[in-house]
Amino acid sequence: MRQVNIHEAKTTLSKLVEAVESGETIVLARAGKPVAKLVGLGRRRGVRLGTLEGKFPRRLLDELSEPLNRQQLDKLFGGALEP
Repeated sequence: MRQVNIHEAKTTLSKLVEAVESGETIVLARAGKPVAKLVGLGRRRGVRLGTLEGKFPRRLLDELSEPLNRQQLDKLFGGALEP
C-alpha cells in the first residue's frame, strides 16, 4: 500500500488510477496523515453458465423444468386464472 500526498495525487491522478486498476491500493494523505484510500472496484464478470451443474439432484431439476398444470397454477396464484 502506497501513501501519496494530496498535492502529488492531483498532479499524477491518471498514473494513480492506472496503479489502482492493476491491483494496488493508494492511501491519500494530507500533511502526512492518511485521509482517504483509492481502491479498485473490481472487474465485472460475465455470466458463467454451468457453474451449478452437479450441485442439485437431476430429478429436482427435471421437475422444475416441467410446465405447471392448471391445478398447480391455481394453487400457486390463490385461485382460478382467467383464460
